[in-house]
Amino acid sequence: MTPARDPFYIVKEEIQDSIDKLQASFHQWERTPSDIGERVRLTKELLASCESLDWQVDELDKAIAVAAKDPARYSLDVTELGKRRKWTSTARKQVGTIRRTLEESGAKGSSVTPSLNGVRQELMRLPNDYASMAGRSGYNTSRDDDDFISSESDRQLLLIKQQDEELDELSASVERIGGIGLTIHDELVGQERILDDLSLEMDTTSNRLDFVQKKVAVVMKKAGAKGQIMMIGFLIVLFIILFVLVFFT
Repeated sequence: MTPARDPFYIVKEEIQDSIDKLQASFHQWERTPSDIGERVRLTKELLASCESLDWQVDELDKAIAVAAKDPARYSLDVTELGKRRKWTSTARKQVGTIRRTLEESGAKGSSVTPSLNGVRQELMRLPNDYASMAGRSGYNTSRDDDDFISSESDRQLLLIKQQDEELDELSASVERIGGIGLTIHDELVGQERILDDLSLEMDTTSNRLDFVQKKVAVVMKKAGAKGQIMMIGFLIVLFIILFVLVFFT
């Protein structure tokens, strides 16, 4: 994960800004005489800021500890975790140095002057350490960018592989559908052949029926009116017999 998108770097910048403001206020506190109310007000404000910054750094340490349990999940390595722990340690020292000076000032009064020189030296040394760490941070940031590009490349290759597998499955499905389509085509051809045979048989039967009708017409014509009446009577009697046999037996 690049620093621009890593929540750690966002919180880190906010804390560092607060530390810079704390140091500026501390330098103002140093220049303020100890016998006026302004120094008392600044002391309370600085102690409150130190307490808030201590809490923020502690929370950031807890987040680093959680990430250290599963670095792969957060795209971190041992070097990055060490760099983050070192920064929180440096920030804690900066805040702690100011806090101790303020507390000693309240306890010893004017005797705090000798200790202020030590505080100045400590604060001058800590930013130098931070600058050195920032230089290494630039190197690690570049390394993080390379790792991010590498991970993105691996992810793209994995996506391409998955797409190839999906295309293979789709091709197999198309082949199966094509086979089913050929089977349906064969069935339709067979059904069409059966319908053609049935149509031929119906045509043959129709021709035979026409032939029989013509023969009956010829016979009826030869039999005359009396013969037609007798045939009608015979058919009526036959119908009555069949009716009785079907419905009364």
